[in-house]
Amino acid sequence: MRPECALSAGCDPRRHARRLSGIWDESMAGRRPRGRMRPVIADSWRRARRSGLDPWARPEVPRADPDDVERRRKLTRLGEVLELLSLGLASCADMGVHVMTIVDDEGHVLWREGSPAVRRRADKAGLIVGSRLLETAVGTTGVGTALVVQRPLQVFAAEHFVHSLHPWVCTAAPVRDPVDGRLLGVVDVSGPAATVHPSTLALVCSMAKHAEAALRSAHRDAVEQLRGVAAPLLARIGQSAMVADRNGWVAAATGVLPPDRVLLPEAPRAGVAHVPPLGWCQLEPLFDGWLIRIERDEPDGPTTVRLDLRAAPPVLVAITPSGTWRYALSPRQAEVLFLLARSPGGYSAAELSADLYGDTGHTVAIRSQLSRLRARLGSLISHRPYRFHPTLEVSCDLPDDPADLLPAATAGPVRELRAQPSW
Repeated sequence: MRPECALSAGCDPRRHARRLSGIWDESMAGRRPRGRMRPVIADSWRRARRSGLDPWARPEVPRADPDDVERRRKLTRLGEVLELLSLGLASCADMGVHVMTIVDDEGHVLWREGSPAVRRRADKAGLIVGSRLLETAVGTTGVGTALVVQRPLQVFAAEHFVHSLHPWVCTAAPVRDPVDGRLLGVVDVSGPAATVHPSTLALVCSMAKHAEAALRSAHRDAVEQLRGVAAPLLARIGQSAMVADRNGWVAAATGVLPPDRVLLPEAPRAGVAHVPPLGWCQLEPLFDGWLIRIERDEPDGPTTVRLDLRAAPPVLVAITPSGTWRYALSPRQAEVLFLLARSPGGYSAAELSADLYGDTGHTVAIRSQLSRLRARLGSLISHRPYRFHPTLEVSCDLPDDPADLLPAATAGPVRELRAQPSW
């Protein structure tokens, strides 16, 4: 999903800040504003209001104790790329006026860098190591809102829900674990509102991608080690088979053209299991992974699919005769699958483009996205039209409040559902 820059090209920051301040004043006074906020900001304000946050009060930011911060630093994979992130962001951002933070997936500030002067200003704003910068605590900010919508964005001046944060501009980008797609956290550069610039968003996005690339490289090394162990075994096996790591990434194969990754059952165990997109397979534990023997005679496939849209991230759960497997979904995948679940008759590429993008001109991107999704989920998704396979029982677990439905989604039907007062 594309980054959300606060200013368009050629926009005067001071004039735009005054315009935003007027919209904020009118909105908080309960009057209809004469201008509009960006949809991502308007959605965030609605969530902040629903949490009962006072826009005029200085927020009381929850803070973890030092022992908990140290525990979190050891648990997160962000620690593996800390030096890369710190050097990259510090070399490009002006540390005399900016503060750089690295935040885990639950909103806790784990690391912070900046000059003593800017750190003192950040202390007053609650931007302290251990602080938990969720929208429910501090309202609309680069960190808290990026954690919700899971895409890069900039929050400028009066776009912040809380008045005391109006002197700031926050620029944040999420970092995902390339191994399993989990959201690891957010990197953020914050500073005085007068320093706002689109290049800051490009910088933060670039460093987040560099961090993901470094994690991907480390994972490739681990898969290479598994490949070295698996190759002699597969050479003697005499049937179609492959070896994958614990997350389903394929290290080696024989007798079959392998996908990059297969979906292993939840809590896999030795025995017969349904492994998308391969079908039915025999699983055997092998070192730090699994030997997967591909069966030719397949029993019936999965009969029940459930989309859990209450989870973070959303997950697809498939129940098969051999057990249950689940697949963590990216925001875009969850958005697409939710639309398919609501339309048993299916979508053409043009129809799906219209719902996702607002016009029919993105059919090539739609076909590419659905091709990648079908490569992961196998026979669960049919094409011509795109839909869940008609033999499946498909259900959706929705959040209690419609406003919490897929916050990152931009599709028209999803935004309409989020705007309704109740289900």
